[in-house]
Amino acid sequence: MLSEKMQDALNAQINAEMLASYKYLAMAAYFEAENLIGFANWMHVQSQEENTHAMKFYHYIKDRRGRVLLRPLDGPKNDWTSPLEVFQAALQHEQYVTGLINNLMDLAISERDHATQSFLKWFVDEQVEEESNVDAVIQDLKRVGSSAEGVFFLDRELAGRTAEAEGEGEAAE
Repeated sequence: MLSEKMQDALNAQINAEMLASYKYLAMAAYFEAENLIGFANWMHVQSQEENTHAMKFYHYIKDRRGRVLLRPLDGPKNDWTSPLEVFQAALQHEQYVTGLINNLMDLAISERDHATQSFLKWFVDEQVEEESNVDAVIQDLKRVGSSAEGVFFLDRELAGRTAEAEGEGEAAE
């Protein structure tokens, strides 16, 4: 079973992951309003991924005989000045989530909760990928600058992003 402190922290992470999903959905809506459908697609995929992460925490709490307690979500920001600003906000949020995951791992270590440490290992690795993926788009946006053609081609490239199966690349059990 989970300690009360660990259960509370994991429930807070569900909220953080759902908020991330909500933020990415708001970013998708912004891009759709700007007729940048490829950028919107990238954000829709990201929103779905964050929702999946929340559900991983949900099921983990349940599997450890804990109680899932959902909390209200704050409204996300809805307007930005450019695609670069959106992705910079996304990177900032991913770095924040990385800090939350690291804090959860620190708590699991201090409580000698080996099962939760094992569960969180996937998220530690996932956050490296999350930050890298967002940063790659930021670097592309910086490279194209204010070039309408560059943004057009990047939009077309991002339209090809699809949701990956969670756990893809993990060793078979």
